Amino acid sequence: MTLLDVVIIGGGASGATTAFHLANKNKNVCILEKNYSSPLRSCGGGMSAAVQNWFPFKLMPIVDEVITNVEFSWCNTDKVIAELSGSSPFWIVKREKLDSFLLDQAINSGCKLLTTFNVVNIQKHSNIWQVTALDGRQLESKAVVIADGSQSPWPKTFNLGPKKQKFASTFSGRIKRKGSLKNKTARFEFGLVSNGFAWAFPLKNEVNIGIGTFLDNKNSLPVEEILQSFLPDLGFEPSEVIGKEAMLRVWNGHSNLNGDGILLVGDAASLCDPFLAEGLRPALMSGFEAAKSLIYWLDGNVNYLDEYTKTMRNNWGNSMAWGKRISQVFYRFPKVGYQLGVKRRTAPKRIAQILSGEMSYEDIAKRVIKRLLFQNSSS
Repeated sequence: MTLLDVVIIGGGASGATTAFHLANKNKNVCILEKNYSSPLRSCGGGMSAAVQNWFPFKLMPIVDEVITNVEFSWCNTDKVIAELSGSSPFWIVKREKLDSFLLDQAINSGCKLLTTFNVVNIQKHSNIWQVTALDGRQLESKAVVIADGSQSPWPKTFNLGPKKQKFASTFSGRIKRKGSLKNKTARFEFGLVSNGFAWAFPLKNEVNIGIGTFLDNKNSLPVEEILQSFLPDLGFEPSEVIGKEAMLRVWNGHSNLNGDGILLVGDAASLCDPFLAEGLRPALMSGFEAAKSLIYWLDGNVNYLDEYTKTMRNNWGNSMAWGKRISQVFYRFPKVGYQLGVKRRTAPKRIAQILSGEMSYEDIAKRVIKRLLFQNSSS
């Protein structure tokens, strides 16, 4: 049995990103994919153009829409529009197209792909990881990357990620026409969803529709009721939506994302933004950073995997700590939050800058604290 450098469980955006960067540095890497196909993946598909910095190839060929305006509303009224400016606009992609594109890049760089590989056991013996499939196939590797999404059982198995998982209840769907949604405009609706919001992101000739609730909610998501209120304002009927409900693992405190020879990336690492549900940027970031740490580790820097957790904490987690605080206040008092937050003169621009990657929640919190301190010292 050939000893691999890295086995990656899951060939989505984060797993394929990790695989590409490892294979591009001549590491012997294999992706294990439970279901290999390109089914409709109707999640929002929004990501900052700044993610281009993590790839040597152009992502623009798979971008469906470049967002220049973000429209906010409360119960389809009281609308506010923010313009996206600067060097990092907001891109909308079809997730199935992005995942397939990144996987092709990884394979073309030398990564192996095993399909219908349903992982049922991961064990370590004498510094070698053994990964076993339901059908009995087994691989051995020096390291393992867990990249199989929000439903992954492996973080808990290896005591990685948040001690207490936090989930958002979501619905994501797609409509096969544009309706009245303006080109290059993303829509966020805050008044129709308890403890969350609805969104509409344009594609070339379609629209991604989504709903998310972000505080602990024991009740099921009233998808039909929300769609019946939200979609007519966009020129659609609820019957046009093809989609599904899911539980999305979101950021819930600083935690270890690596062990000895094992790392979490993407949704399996609970990196999704707890306020705006942004998941693609941290997925791609984590794939890039995980690969960088693994390359050093495989080259003999035995303590370097810990740098992955530190880097993700500094580059993502610190901002998400503030995002979580904002989410807890905003979604408990959404109408007040909309009036004092979104409708504040500079607020839509700030939210747009978060989506485009130009600002973090930490930056916004520091601005607010500085403003309060200035007001107190002036009074």
